[in-house]
Amino acid sequence: MSTSQTDAAILEGEPAVQPWLVMLALAIGGFAIGSTEFAAMSLLPYIAAGLGIDEPKAAHAISAYALGVVVGAPIIAVLSARVPRRTLLMALMAAYGVTNCLTALAPDYEWLLVFRFLSGLPHGAYFGVAALVAASLVGPKERTTAIARVMLGLTVATIVGVPAATYLGQAFGWQAGFALTGLLALATFIMVALFAPRDRPDDSASPLRELGAFRNRQVLLTLATATIGFGGLFAVYSYTASTLLEVTRVDPRVVPLVIGLFGVGMTLGNLVSAWAADKALKPTATVLIIASAAALFAFPYAAGSLWSISLVVFLVGCTTGLAIVLQTYLMDVARDAQTLAAAANHSAFNVANALGPWLAGLAISAGYGFPSAGYVGCALSLAGLVLWLITMWDAKRR
Repeated sequence: MSTSQTDAAILEGEPAVQPWLVMLALAIGGFAIGSTEFAAMSLLPYIAAGLGIDEPKAAHAISAYALGVVVGAPIIAVLSARVPRRTLLMALMAAYGVTNCLTALAPDYEWLLVFRFLSGLPHGAYFGVAALVAASLVGPKERTTAIARVMLGLTVATIVGVPAATYLGQAFGWQAGFALTGLLALATFIMVALFAPRDRPDDSASPLRELGAFRNRQVLLTLATATIGFGGLFAVYSYTASTLLEVTRVDPRVVPLVIGLFGVGMTLGNLVSAWAADKALKPTATVLIIASAAALFAFPYAAGSLWSISLVVFLVGCTTGLAIVLQTYLMDVARDAQTLAAAANHSAFNVANALGPWLAGLAISAGYGFPSAGYVGCALSLAGLVLWLITMWDAKRR
């Protein structure tokens, strides 16, 4: 559904929509999701210790969540083609809160995997629909900035929510970090109910029309770029806490502070990338992928010093603006399959979320140590760059 179609779908007679309140409500949902998704990575050492398993095995919980996103995003997007977006956002956030509370109650490793998978199901559809709603509230030249404002919830989560969840995990057990999400999800549900525009779906919307996104070569190439290119970031981020503890040998209390620097970089990177993308989208994406590869390559060399690894973690965070840039590009090329393309973007990033830690885990298990995650990450980013260049070449041929 295009932006103009979305505007027309808002029900007549409703009070005037306040875009900043809508974006705030959607951003709180991003904060809830980000606090849990990224905290799961920083809590890996504590999850492993609590369940009596090693850290590469504990990282399977991250992969289970990512698999849930991959499976849930396209299925929910297709099946909900005729569901009002406000109703869908509320349902998705309710499901997210419940499943994360169940994660906190998981009695063993196997149930943890089950509940992390279920927690991932609403993730991609929520962010995809939220991005479309945000973009519908502004002009065409401000879409990326609007999406970035919604994603501020996720980026602020990496500054505030993730360190808070990590502290809670250290003080009260890793379960406390997941329990926090239930309260955040409830707040989002209420805010969306109060402020999101009441809408009706496009009369021509259908599951078959949404599935048309997967027949679009530009959509598929862009999703492939996200899948491979972003795998590098997750390869490093998943093992940053372990690297700090085992290689840099910092006090455990320092770990949340360094993780918070990633969030600062993520927040600044998203805002600057959105501004740049609204002026020159394709070059912005290219620069971000190259910068990501460079920062990830530096990770092994920075691991020995708290100051150098802190700088690299910050720089890696700055490159995450690629997510919203590719989200906007998908809006340009997806035509009538907007919801599926937007949701599938988050599926792609969560395939990356599974792929990166898995490949880095292989290198670590082979005896190359936690810093080797940087080399794995750099290789994935460079592969993503190749895919993006192919995407641009294909676009010129169309």
